[in-house]
Amino acid sequence: MELVEPFIKILMINLILSGDNAVVIAMASRNLREDLRKKAIVWGTFGAVFFRILFTVIVMYLLQLPFVHLIGGVLLLLVAYKLLVEKEPEESNVKVGNSLREAIVIIIFADLLMSLDNVLGIVAVSNNNMLLVILGIVLSIPIMLFASQFIIRMMDDFPVVVYFGAALLAWTAGEMMVKEAFVQQYLLNSRSMEMVLLAGVIVATLVIGGYQRKYR
Repeated sequence: MELVEPFIKILMINLILSGDNAVVIAMASRNLREDLRKKAIVWGTFGAVFFRILFTVIVMYLLQLPFVHLIGGVLLLLVAYKLLVEKEPEESNVKVGNSLREAIVIIIFADLLMSLDNVLGIVAVSNNNMLLVILGIVLSIPIMLFASQFIIRMMDDFPVVVYFGAALLAWTAGEMMVKEAFVQQYLLNSRSMEMVLLAGVIVATLVIGGYQRKYR
């Protein structure tokens, strides 16, 4: 049962954050023949996942260093804010591959550049549990291939999904920052103070991001 809650969080983070990656996969392979397009999508996705695993291992190691939890939490807060404020990237801004090899390379490197948010979210939720980390990355494969476009449409049609995703990321970011020893010394191991801090982080993110989203 202890693994159920983080598993659900990882699933939701993957669903919310894999949309951009799906756009890259679709656009990078759009000029190829149908048979080559399928190969580019499959090999590009699995190549991206391989490097994402490597990236995740590096992040897990870095989280053992001082202040990295705090920095990672701030970065996740920025991801939550961007999710509220920014629109889906336009297809015209995504590079297109004109050969199978070029499309695969584009997919892999674009995913590396765009996957920091996903990696940080999974590592933060997993609490350094390698099984959950691997499960989270494996789950990202079918989500990137099949479910992301559906989630994008859901976020367009039902803005509450965006707010839910931003709140989940803000909560995860807050939990990440609370784990920092520098922060713990001010919280005095008080669970109630931690909850107040987490609630404040979520409310601030939704209010500021929601305001910017409304007036942009």
